[in-house]
Parts: sequence; C-alpha cells; structure tokens
Amino acid sequence: MGILDFLTGEFIDVIHWTDDTRDTMVWRFERHGHEIKYGAKLTVREGQAAVFVHEGQLADVFTPGLYMLETNNMPILTTLQHWDHGFQSPFKSEVYFVNTTRFSDLKWGTKNPIIARDPEFGPVRLRAFGTYTIKVSDPARFMTEIVGTDGEFTMDEISYQIRNIIVQEFSRTIARSGIPVLDMAANTRELGQLVAKDIAPTLTAYGLEIPELYIENISLPEAVEKVMDKRTSMGVVGNLANYMQFQTAEAMGQAGAAGAAMQTGLGAGLGMQIGAQMGPWGAIPGGHQQAPAPQAAAAPPPPPPAEHVWHIAENGATKGPFSKASMGRMAVDGGLTRETLVWTPGQDGWLKAGEVTELAQLFTIMPPPPPPAA
Repeated sequence: MGILDFLTGEFIDVIHWTDDTRDTMVWRFERHGHEIKYGAKLTVREGQAAVFVHEGQLADVFTPGLYMLETNNMPILTTLQHWDHGFQSPFKSEVYFVNTTRFSDLKWGTKNPIIARDPEFGPVRLRAFGTYTIKVSDPARFMTEIVGTDGEFTMDEISYQIRNIIVQEFSRTIARSGIPVLDMAANTRELGQLVAKDIAPTLTAYGLEIPELYIENISLPEAVEKVMDKRTSMGVVGNLANYMQFQTAEAMGQAGAAGAAMQTGLGAGLGMQIGAQMGPWGAIPGGHQQAPAPQAAAAPPPPPPAEHVWHIAENGATKGPFSKASMGRMAVDGGLTRETLVWTPGQDGWLKAGEVTELAQLFTIMPPPPPPAA
C-alpha cells in the first residue's frame, strides 16, 4: 500500500456492511491493522447491529443509524508519530456487524425414532420433521457466547446444535403431551408452539430466539402404518358378513362352470314356478284345456341346493373358484390331491382336500375300466 493510500485512509474512514449472502450471521469489518480512526462514520442499516470491541473487550452495541466514532485510541497525530511501528498504532479496535433479520426455512428432523406411550396403541415409535426460523435477539451475548473472534460466522456453524436442541425438546414434549397418535396431525400447531416455548430459555442464553417452529409431519413405522391401513379398510367394509356374501356372489358369477350350474338350477326352479302358477289346468293338443281331476294340492318342491365353489392355495397364490365337477376332473388328472389346501365360503380357514367330506369322495370313487378295443 502506497503512502498516499495510507494517508487517504487516515483522513477518510466509513464503516458499513452490505450483506450479499443469505446465511452470514456475523461479519467483521476489515480495516488495515484493525485501526478505527477518530471521527470515523459508522453506518448500521436496518436488520443489523454493530458490536464495537475496544482493546479486546466488548465496548458497545449500535442499533440501526449513523454514528460518529470519537474514540481516543487512534487519533491521526498519534498514528503519524509512531514511525517506529511502521504506521501501525499499538491500540486496536474492531467492529462486528450482526445480522438481526430472520433466517427462515431451516430444516430439522429426528435421526432415530422417538419412543412414546400412546393411550390407544401402547408404546409406539415416532419420526418427525419440519422447519424453523431463528434470529439474533441479543447481539452482545451472541458475540460472547457463540461467535468469539470469528471474522465471518454463518448459519451452518450453529444449525446442527439448534437441531439437536429442537429434537431433544420435541421428544420431551411428545412424551408428556398425552396426545394420541391419530390426533397428532390435528395438533401439530400446538405441539410446535410448545416445543418453541420449551426451547426459548436455552436459546436465550445464546442470544437467539425462534420466532416460528413448524412440524410438517409425524409418522409411524411402515409396519404399523400397514396395520392401520388394514384397520381403516375394515371400517370402510362395515358388515363383514354381508361383504363376504357379496364377494362370494361375484366369484360365482365369474366362474364358468359354477355360473352354468347356477343358471341350470335357476332355470329348473323358474320352470317349476311357472308350472305351479298355471294351476291344475293343463294344456292338451288342439289348444283346449281339460277339466281338472280332483286331487290334493301338491306341495311346492324345495329349491335346489346351492353348489359350493372352491378355492385352491398353491405356492402362496390362490386359484379359483372351481365347481365340484371341475375339482373332480382335477382329482382325476392329479392336479388335486388329498394334501391340497382348499377353502369354500362358510368354511373356517383352509383345510386339506382329504379332510373335507364333500371332496374326500373324489379320491375314493374310481372310474370304470375302459371298454375293450374294437
């Protein structure tokens, strides 16, 4: 640095900071030899605070405004007389600018599940994540407790510690809140306020505060969520017996052989009903009707029995439904054995085909010998 530049710096000194980053919390004003001249102008903008450190001790905190620094540590004549120090004053002063605006959209989350006692499900493991906002509330305390002599302090240097504090207080709040897991989604706002309130004393000791803390999601382990989905499905189904009857009817309609058998049975029943409606008058050739013969009224025949349809379990998969005739053909072909697991509507769980009376007959009746060759 030339002598002209040095002398120019001695007579003109403007101290200010324009932040072009989004994560700088503290920035130290860099001046040659940290020399703050007599009558220097200090400009503190909105969203900033200036901390003046004189001879290693925190001297004052300046809020937004324009200030004239009239210190006695480095007057111009004193500096110019110190030729033996190479134009370096033995008294040093520093100015640190502190960003007092809010740092928003900061992430937090639980690394490991939090164990809590739910009044309905018992012990559960919870995970949670969200965002928070932080700002410097006491620049002097923040400088002495956190920053120290760091010339440029960013949010990343303290965000990890703040996340740990949030997770710790969140775990305590969840454990003692007594809110059921199913109701936590409706109370995330209240939980966030409780956590922020519990964190406030710790952050105040750092010169910080959390204006906002949001809980975006509280989740359960994947296995527990699957069980809850099944429980929800059962609630949607409603009457389980009616649902099983509906499923059976659909399965019977989709089975070819079973559907044909049902249509045959329905057709026979319909023909009997038509005959009963015609009464004792019977049709004769020629279009005439003969007089009824005196006879006792016959009781209507009972409806044909509904044929069972069967499902088969093989290699973890389910096949069917199959009619009894189809099951008989599979027994002859070897596709159905006594050890094959089968199930039909109304049956209590899966059973071996040999243990079902209706199917056991398929393995005892052997076909007749084939006719002799012509």
